[in-house]
Amino acid sequence: MNEKIMNQRILIVDDTPENIDVLIEVLSDYKRSVATNGEKALQIARSDNPPDLILLDIMMPGMDGYEVCEKLKADDKTKTIPVIFLTAMTDEESERKGLGLGAVDYITKPISPPIVMERVKNHLLLKLARESLENQNIILEEKVRERTQELALTQDVTIFCMAVVAEYRDPETGGHIKRTQNYIKALATQLRNYEKYASGLNDQTIELLYKSAPLHDIGKVGVPDSILMKPGKLTDEEFDEMKMHPTYGRDAILAAERKLGGESTFLRYAREIAYSHQEKWDGSGYPEGLKGDAIPVSARLMAVADVYDALISKRVYKPAFSHKEAIKIITEGKGSHFDPTMVEALLEMEDEFRNIALEHADS
Repeated sequence: MNEKIMNQRILIVDDTPENIDVLIEVLSDYKRSVATNGEKALQIARSDNPPDLILLDIMMPGMDGYEVCEKLKADDKTKTIPVIFLTAMTDEESERKGLGLGAVDYITKPISPPIVMERVKNHLLLKLARESLENQNIILEEKVRERTQELALTQDVTIFCMAVVAEYRDPETGGHIKRTQNYIKALATQLRNYEKYASGLNDQTIELLYKSAPLHDIGKVGVPDSILMKPGKLTDEEFDEMKMHPTYGRDAILAAERKLGGESTFLRYAREIAYSHQEKWDGSGYPEGLKGDAIPVSARLMAVADVYDALISKRVYKPAFSHKEAIKIITEGKGSHFDPTMVEALLEMEDEFRNIALEHADS
């Protein structure tokens, strides 16, 4: 018998000393402990050194074996300990009752030592196999959890690095990236109060939108410095080139997705935002002139966030507007530039936008 089996502990529960002596002898290869009543059996089973298997007599004074088994199976600490009933009752109903209470086996007296030894060994092997499988499942779950965390970190780093590249190319961004992603998270959370958006904006989606938002202007890496950093007003030709940045952004993210082997959920939102955040509700935006609900929700959110932040920020071509002025301009764009429902949601929590702007203000 292998060492792992021999180290298993068996609790013998019987009120008859002669029966106990026989079982102690039969099971001499194992570690054994004894209880002569149900109360003591439960005490040992619930101790810090519980048995690996219990041989339980049914007919005992006070608490009988059935009640002991029932209490064992009702306790989270002891419910997995295999119980084998030992009894002189040979009728089918008694056996059915015992097995129905959760016992794994039923041995009648007088016992046959070889049968007791084999059944005990088999049930201990089953117990060890079950525990091994559970341990393997725990290890597997931990590896899956670690891999999931690793992938999430990779996503975050990928977005951060790409966003930093865009920020280095555009000296006006500063805290813009941090502010806009927080605006989007706050506004998306508020929109869940509207039936139209409740089902689509769950916690996971909002978190992905938050993480994807920094890539909204990644396409500016494709715009020449002479245009991107021009202090004055752009010519029509220059503005046409600037209007290419959504397409450049989409193409860059598509290239990243292909490297990842196909469409990625977290980059899909980034691609939608990068490509469509300059679209307008009435169809007058670019690059495709999308209208109304044809514009992705992610991009509609960014449109509000991006414009609000541009308005309250100082630029070489304009002073910073106040929060009140920015909200007024966005309200005037309700139904033309912006999704009307999103403007309504913004008005309900505009103080949160102001607080985000103050918390992440440029130095």
